[in-house]
Amino acid sequence: MNTRTALIGGALVVVAVVLFVVLGGGDDSGNNDTTTSGNAVENETTTGDKKSPEGESTAKPQVPTIVVRNGEPVGGVQTLEFSAGEEIRFRVSSDEAEEIHVHGYDIAKEVPAGGSVDFDFPAELEGIYEAELEGLGVQIAELRINP
Repeated sequence: MNTRTALIGGALVVVAVVLFVVLGGGDDSGNNDTTTSGNAVENETTTGDKKSPEGESTAKPQVPTIVVRNGEPVGGVQTLEFSAGEEIRFRVSSDEAEEIHVHGYDIAKEVPAGGSVDFDFPAELEGIYEAELEGLGVQIAELRINP
């Protein structure tokens, strides 16, 4: 009788653990949606999501990356959309050294060969602006700043 009771008790513990794992697990869907237009814009994933005291995620948004090879944007000119007042953030990765110029905002940065450069500035001007490889005169992105 004691062996039978021990087997039934052990089976109940196993069932309880399985139910706890199946029903008590958190949402780990791994869904990382991005809303940036363009085929070759890569998104850098962030790790270490933190929760605010209210339980909301405080993770940094993903940063779109425009990849430049042989003096051309991979996948063509990329369209990046932002709202007025938010931060414009993107990265340019290039196999050749070049100056990246954001027209309208008149911001220029050098990207080293085989390296990348980050852009981070406030969306103060509404409209459509281009980012280009200044020396080659090749457009790599269209920035759309909506009201």
